Amino acid sequence: MSPVTPVSGITTQSIVQAPFQATAMPAGGTASFASLLAQGLHAVQAKVEHADALVKAFALDDNIPVHQVTYALEEAKLSVELAMQVRTRLLEGYRELMNMQL
Repeated sequence: MSPVTPVSGITTQSIVQAPFQATAMPAGGTASFASLLAQGLHAVQAKVEHADALVKAFALDDNIPVHQVTYALEEAKLSVELAMQVRTRLLEGYRELMNMQL
């Protein structure tokens, strides 16, 4: 058996860093519903792009551990599924409001 080598030499800081930065709130302190939805969609897109970048880097270079790629892919998948659930609930609410009689 060969000895296990430490992973201290990994230099993939630009790829492994957090895929998105915190966004500032509007001056009033409260965000509008549209801006909250837009921020959420930007966060989902950032997670998908981060996972895509990790997959590409993993395919080209062996310095990226497979568990980081798997974690990023699963996080992106869950983010997309959550966004789809939010979209579905919003559409159901809209349809219910449109079907109400005045």
